[in-house]
Amino acid sequence: MAARRGARADLVIAVPAGDNARDMNRAMLRIAIPVLAASVAACTPFESLWKKPGSGEKPSAEAQATPPPPLPLGEATHRFLIAPDQDVVGRVQVTVAKHEDTFADLARRFNVGYSELVRANPGVDPWLPGEGTEIVLPTEFILPDAPREGLVLNLAQMRLFHFPKPAKDAPKDAPVEVVTHPIGIGKVGWATPEGTTKVVSHVKDPTWTPPVSVRKEHAKDGDILPPTVPPGPDNPLGRHMMRLGWPSYLIHGTNKPPAVGMRASAGCVRLYPEDIAQIFEAVPDGTKVTVVNQPVLLGWRGDRLLVQAYEPLVDDERNWEDVPKVLRQKLRKPKATRWKRVAEHDEAIDWEAVRAAAAEPRGIPVSVGPGTGGDPAATIAQAPRVRNALPVGATWDGVEDQYAGDPRFAKPDEPDTAKASSGH
Repeated sequence: MAARRGARADLVIAVPAGDNARDMNRAMLRIAIPVLAASVAACTPFESLWKKPGSGEKPSAEAQATPPPPLPLGEATHRFLIAPDQDVVGRVQVTVAKHEDTFADLARRFNVGYSELVRANPGVDPWLPGEGTEIVLPTEFILPDAPREGLVLNLAQMRLFHFPKPAKDAPKDAPVEVVTHPIGIGKVGWATPEGTTKVVSHVKDPTWTPPVSVRKEHAKDGDILPPTVPPGPDNPLGRHMMRLGWPSYLIHGTNKPPAVGMRASAGCVRLYPEDIAQIFEAVPDGTKVTVVNQPVLLGWRGDRLLVQAYEPLVDDERNWEDVPKVLRQKLRKPKATRWKRVAEHDEAIDWEAVRAAAAEPRGIPVSVGPGTGGDPAATIAQAPRVRNALPVGATWDGVEDQYAGDPRFAKPDEPDTAKASSGH
């Protein structure tokens, strides 16, 4: 009896050859056909006709296959405690896009700016990344080269760093707390100023009074702004505003979260609604505000020096053609701890790796010594893979409407409910 194509060898029944074989085959068929018909009607698996109970046969690979466990949730990357001589916080992570994701969705979910995601993921469509596409999350940051006091903003990095005031009795070697969030800054021609100022006042649910210059700019595009915009969903300041010592410049929220991480304001600094809410409560009036513009950062993590490069802003008039030369100028009379350590290891630092990082800036910290430097690919390969969902301890709760639950801003023709977008 010949085995049909694809049949299992243990189902082929051997019988004697010749006429007796044909007689036996006919007899077996007369028995087998009714049995098979009955078994099919009863949904009995074909193999069970020959299989003995408790035979100990292992299940097939398909039967053994189980779906892979979900990736772990990421950890929030906005609050850290570091040693005073350390300059790097956070860690690069990688997640996987869902079919409905855009970079604006992913950026808010993981508390990074839109431009940070674009820079870290060259070649990926920010509006349609695609189901299953790996997305690099640039959630590791080198602290700006500035006093760790109050608020420090790095324009090139489009990041705010808050250094809460330590306790009066804290020892000098006590861990340093730092909180960081992405920001949006002034567009070209309306640049956010550099320098030092302070927070002078706080306003909850502010009224926006557009400056005359802003109203004229909008009017050129046919957008006629009213003299004032009351608190509510149409107010571009969002729900929280802090005035600075610089007249007309503010740190505030937004009614357009996707603009965080872009140059889109008239010079003010904007944060995600959930981030400004925390900064608003944590930063008192009188807090020092330092604004720097540092596109290439060096910093120490343990005994390794890292570089993190961003493209210079288009209105940055400094010469960045020879980045190692620019950075090494600070080694002549170093004052800050990080630069003293760089000076000590100058000859062992891979300055060509620094140059390469600056030539193709991705905003991903890369080791540059002492010894041979690394590259972004190595950093990404070692990065933890995390679930595409709100991280543990995230500042955002997934609710899109920052006014949800406040009856003062509920629309009369709609129920007062919140729409969440937290990922899964």
